[in-house]
Amino acid sequence: MTDIGPRLAAQIRTIPDFPIRGIQFRDITTLIKDPTGFRQAVDAIVESFRGEQIDIVSGVESRGFIFATPVAYALSAGFVPVRKLGRLPAESIRVEYALEYGTNTLEVHRDAVRPGQRVLVVDDLLATGGTAAAAVDLIQQLGGVVVGLAFLVELRDLRGRERLPGQTIRSLVEY
Repeated sequence: MTDIGPRLAAQIRTIPDFPIRGIQFRDITTLIKDPTGFRQAVDAIVESFRGEQIDIVSGVESRGFIFATPVAYALSAGFVPVRKLGRLPAESIRVEYALEYGTNTLEVHRDAVRPGQRVLVVDDLLATGGTAAAAVDLIQQLGGVVVGLAFLVELRDLRGRERLPGQTIRSLVEY
């Protein structure tokens, strides 16, 4: 955990056996409802990447939007949503990726990122890395340069970092 990690972790509620038996669900709603905790989390992400030139902050549906939009605002960057299949109205590109129990698909508008734009990918959770790797793939297909990835929570035992080789990753809370 980072220096801010223990303070943020204390505000994240753990729900045992949700959504299925044996899972320890990390509920971030208790953190984001607190103005101080929410501000500290956003500020920590911003400070991690302030020295970089960030053109676009991309948030992954749906909880990634919660953090990505204020980060984009603070970095004077644009915001681009990476969404689940069928949620974007204009021409999009998509990528299908494997889950433990099947597959999922993410998409982004074809004109969301211009070649060479520098992109920070933000989501609430890094678990197995499949969703994050799919988001990186989409940005790179559009010619974007992924500057880094930021997560509120990382579940280290699931080794999601291994699916993101060579990427700069910042996680505020680690379990």
